[in-house]
Amino acid sequence: MSAREDLLKSIWHAFTALDVDHSGKVSKSQLKVLSHNLCTVMRIPHDPVALEEHFKDDDEGPVSNQGYMPYLNKFILDKVTDNFDRQDFNRMCWTLCCRKNLDQNQLLISNDDAFRIWCIFNFLSEDHYPLVMVAEEIEYFLRKLTEAMGGSWVEERFEDYKLQLISKQEQSLSAWQLITLVGSGRFSKGMDRQSLSMGIQEVYQELILDVLKQGYMMKKGHKRKNWTERWFMLKPTSISYYISEDQAEKKGDIVLDQHCSVEPLPDKEGKKCLFFIRSSQKGFEISASDKKKKQEWMHAIQTCVNLLRAGRPAPHCEARQKRRELRLKQLANQEELEMRMKELQTANEAKQHELEDMRKALEEAAANAAEEERRRLQTQTELQDRYRLDLEREKMVRQQMEEQVAQKSTELEQYLQRVQEMEDMYRRLEDALEDERRARQDEETVRKLQARLLEEEAAKRAELEQIHLRQQRAISETEAEKQELEKERVAKESALQDAMEQLKQLENERQGALEQYQTVMKKLEDATNNTKTWKHKVAEQEGFLRLIQPGSKGQKLITNWGPAAFSDAELSLREKKWQEMKNQVTQAQ
Repeated sequence: MSAREDLLKSIWHAFTALDVDHSGKVSKSQLKVLSHNLCTVMRIPHDPVALEEHFKDDDEGPVSNQGYMPYLNKFILDKVTDNFDRQDFNRMCWTLCCRKNLDQNQLLISNDDAFRIWCIFNFLSEDHYPLVMVAEEIEYFLRKLTEAMGGSWVEERFEDYKLQLISKQEQSLSAWQLITLVGSGRFSKGMDRQSLSMGIQEVYQELILDVLKQGYMMKKGHKRKNWTERWFMLKPTSISYYISEDQAEKKGDIVLDQHCSVEPLPDKEGKKCLFFIRSSQKGFEISASDKKKKQEWMHAIQTCVNLLRAGRPAPHCEARQKRRELRLKQLANQEELEMRMKELQTANEAKQHELEDMRKALEEAAANAAEEERRRLQTQTELQDRYRLDLEREKMVRQQMEEQVAQKSTELEQYLQRVQEMEDMYRRLEDALEDERRARQDEETVRKLQARLLEEEAAKRAELEQIHLRQQRAISETEAEKQELEKERVAKESALQDAMEQLKQLENERQGALEQYQTVMKKLEDATNNTKTWKHKVAEQEGFLRLIQPGSKGQKLITNWGPAAFSDAELSLREKKWQEMKNQVTQAQ
C-alpha cells in the first residue's frame, strides 16, 4: 500500500465526520477549513481560492467525496513531501472525527489509546471504502495486543466472537466498532488498564511507528569514551537513542543502510555482552544487559540491514501485504468456485428439466401403451369369438365332406383296381418291345465298332512309317549341324583370346605413354621455371636486352590414351592393325 493510500484513509475519516446528515456530501466552507488544516499540517502552501476555482462550474450545494477527490489529489496530495510529522497529520484527522463517533465514557481506555487503535485500524483496514477491517486482521491485531500485554491467546473466545459477527451478518468491523471492542475489555479480562494501555502503545509503535525493538543498553561515547545508559529504539532505517524511556530528549541516531554491519566484541573495560555497529558514518560500541538481549539486538539489526539490501519493507508491512494477497487469492478462488457452482447448478437444473420432460414423455408413452394394449385385447377377444364360430361351422362342413369322401373313396378304390390291372398289362408289353429294340441296337453298335477299329489301325501304321522316315532324316541333319557348330565355337574362342591379348597389350602401351607424358610435362615445367629465372636475371642486368621467347606449338593430338601419347605415323599404324584384327574376328564369326 502506498503512502498516498495511508493519507487518504485518515482524510476519509475526516470527510465522513463533516457529513453530518449522512448524505455523502460536505459544504464548501467545511471543505475549505479541512483543506486549510491539511495544508498546514503537511506544510504545503495553501491557495484559499483554489477550491472555488476548482468547483466554479458547480452549483452552490455541497460536494461529494468523489467530487472532492480530484481537488485533493491535484492541490494537496501531489505536493506532499516527507517533511511533515505523520502523527500530527493523523491527530488532526482524529480530532475531526472522534467527537462525532466516539463515546469516551463507556470505554476502559484513554483518548490517546483510542487514537492509537484508530491509526492501527487505518493500517490494517482494506483498501476500499467505506473502510473496514476483516476478521483475519482483527485476529492478527488482538493476538499482537494479547502478546504485548503478556497474556495468552484464547482461540475459543475469538471463534465465539466470529460466530456472533456471522449471526449478525457482519464479516468486518469499522474503526469505532474496533475501538469499542478493545475498550470494552472483552479480550483483556484479568488485565488492568495500565497493562492494556502499554500493550496498545507497544503494538502502535511496532505497526505505525515501525519500532522493531526498544530497550535500555549502554553506549560508549566518541569523545569522552565513557559508558552511558541510553534508551534505544530500532526502526527499519535507523536506531534512535534517548536519555530515558519517555523519549523526552533525543541524543542521536544511527543511520542504517545496506553497507552497515553488526558484529560481536570480546568483553573489555569491565563491560560484557558487547557488540559493534558499523555504519557508513562511524562505529558504535554497545553493551547489552545479558547474552540473550545481545543476540536479540544483533539479530534484529542484521534483519533490518538484510531488508535494506534486498529492498524489502518492514516485516509487519510485508506480512500485511502477504495476508492481503492471500485473501485476494482466496477471494478469487471462492468467486471461481461460486461461478463453477452456479454453472453446475444451472446444468443440474437443466438436467432436472430434461429428466422431468423425459418422465412426462414416459408417462404419456405408458398411457398410450396401456390404451393400445386395451384396444389390442378387445380386438383379440372379438377375433377369438369370430374364430370360434367359424371353427364350429368348419367342423360341421368337415363331417359332411368326410361322409362324401368315404363314399367316393370306395368307388375310387374299385376304379383304381381296374386301372392297375390295365397298367400291368401295358407295362409287360412295353418291356417286351424294349428288349427287342435293345438287342438290335447292340448288334449295330458292335458292327460299327469293328469297322472303326480297322480304320484306326491302318491310319496308325501309315503315321508310324512317316514318323520313322522323319526321324532318320533328322538324325542325319543333326550330326552335320553339330560338327559345323563345334567348328564355329572353336574359331570364336580363338578370336576372342586374340582380342583379349591385343586389348591387354594396348592397355600396357597406354600406361607407358601416360608415364612418358607426365615425365615430359615435368621437364617442360622445369624448363619454364629456369627460363623465367634467367629472364629475370637478364632483365635486372641488361634492361635493353630482350630474350627470345619459345614459339607456339602446334595443335596437340588428343586420344583416349591422353594428349600427344604418340605421333601421327604411330596412330595410323595402330588404326591399321586394329582394323585388320576386327576383320579377322568378323571372318571367324
